[in-house]
Amino acid sequence: QVQLVESGGGSVQTGGSLRLSCKASGMVFNINAMAWYRQVAGMKRELVAIIDYPNENPYTSYGDFVQGRFIISRDNSRNMIWLQMNNLRPDDTAIYYCNSGRLWGQGTQVTVSS
Repeated sequence: QVQLVESGGGSVQTGGSLRLSCKASGMVFNINAMAWYRQVAGMKRELVAIIDYPNENPYTSYGDFVQGRFIISRDNSRNMIWLQMNNLRPDDTAIYYCNSGRLWGQGTQVTVSS
């Protein structure tokens, strides 16, 4: 079964950190770009970060709102990607989704309180 499973969401205060994880299964992981998106209820899903497939020095790109606070990484030997989120703000509150092409995870909730 092809699937993406996220974990690591939770509730933190402004300025806190969280590390999201995404485990892929049932797919050829090491040739696929992977991404994190987020969505607030009633709003359009937006790209947080994307990482290309090489394990060494992969290309990465971030949404403008990230402003150097988040880092996306991957380990092809473990079929996993991560999103390290630092200096979190209340407007980072959203459901965060792992993505590869047309495949989506179930999402993990991130809540940042002021």
